Amino acid sequence: MGASTGTHIEITEALVRLYVFLAQYLDRCVNEAARHAYPEAELQGHLAATRARLTELLAANRVVKGKVEQECERVLALGVACVKGGPDKAATLDSIKAERARLQHKMSTLSDLLAVFRAV
Repeated sequence: MGASTGTHIEITEALVRLYVFLAQYLDRCVNEAARHAYPEAELQGHLAATRARLTELLAANRVVKGKVEQECERVLALGVACVKGGPDKAATLDSIKAERARLQHKMSTLSDLLAVFRAV
C-alpha cells in the first residue's frame, strides 16, 4: 500500500466516522432511547475530535473542507431547532429524517469505497 492509498483510507475512515457521529446526533434528537444510550458529552467529544482531524486531512482542498463544515453546521442546527421545538417542529422532524437518510447513503457509499481502498 502506497502513501497515497494510506491517506485515502485515512480520509475515508474519518468521513465515515463523522457521518456516523452526525447520524447519532440526529438520532438523539428524535429518539429518547438513543439519548440515554449514548451520553451527550461523549458524542460531542468524538464529533469534535473527528471534525478537527478532518480539518487537518482536508486542509489541501478548501472546497471539500468547506462542504464538510457546512454539512456539520446544517446537522447541528437541525438538532438545535429540534430541541427548541416550536410551531415548526413537524417540518424540523421531516428535515431531520431527510438529513438522516442522506447521511446513511453517504456512510454506505463511503464504506464501500473504504473496502475497495483496503483491498488495493
